Amino acid sequence: MDELPGSVGTSASLSLRLGQTMFSSASLLFMSLGVEFYSYTAFCYLVTIMGLVIPWSFTLALVDGYSVMVKCPIRQPGILLIIVVGDWVLSTLTLAAACSTASVVDLLLNVQESFCPPKLCGRYRISAIMAFLSWFLSLASSLLNLWLLPSL
Repeated sequence: MDELPGSVGTSASLSLRLGQTMFSSASLLFMSLGVEFYSYTAFCYLVTIMGLVIPWSFTLALVDGYSVMVKCPIRQPGILLIIVVGDWVLSTLTLAAACSTASVVDLLLNVQESFCPPKLCGRYRISAIMAFLSWFLSLASSLLNLWLLPSL
């Protein structure tokens, strides 16, 4: 069976997972630099979701790295199904967190009276952008794994 680029156990999947981990960590870092993030539920939601995405992506990056090193991609349907479902759930949650954070930042910047300093809102905006990039990589990974699942 041909190896689908981006599916679990390939070097493309390893790079997707490392990108997810990097963007999620950057999003969490930029959000946590300002200690006022707990004032808004959307920001707390983003921190919580990024706290879930980082270990998930890093663990799967380790699995991908091991699979690439031993040159044995994962082809068990049960394991692949768990990975696909986990990716879809976290991808949906990441998109929701990124959208809610972006909308709150936009609202805070466009209100007559500024509720947050531009420097702080800039960090929140960068955090939302990083969350969107993490979501994009997560979506790509989950679509590629979903495409592989029926062929097993």
